[in-house]
Amino acid sequence: MKIFTYLNYGGNCRQAFEFYAEHLGGKITMMQTHGDVPDPSQVPAGWKDAILHARIEIGGTVIFGADTPPERFQPMRSAYLSLLLDSNEQAEQVYALLTDGGEIFMKMEETFFAHRFAMLRDRFGTSWMLLHERPM
Repeated sequence: MKIFTYLNYGGNCRQAFEFYAEHLGGKITMMQTHGDVPDPSQVPAGWKDAILHARIEIGGTVIFGADTPPERFQPMRSAYLSLLLDSNEQAEQVYALLTDGGEIFMKMEETFFAHRFAMLRDRFGTSWMLLHERPM
């Protein structure tokens, strides 16, 4: 048995996964659109390029994703992708990338448990915890 995280996007799944691949070292291993289904004539106009199912590997973790109709999309709430970083510099760099156009819940700072820690939602609607841990 395995468990994976499945992220829904309001029409920008492709852009989010391509951004994560480029800036977080991820590798997109699968991306299928609604237009790729066996009978695309049943797909509503304007929805053929929307992502039906995608898969990306980031830091040894597999994440799935898809587009949902924008009227049903809600940004991620009460769940975060937690990204463990190797240095303060890397933490600051990723923080700058992900906060650009996003929303900061807790700014990047030093805490009793981390050299750097932050909580945010990126411009694609994904919530992140960034953590450069202190040795315990």
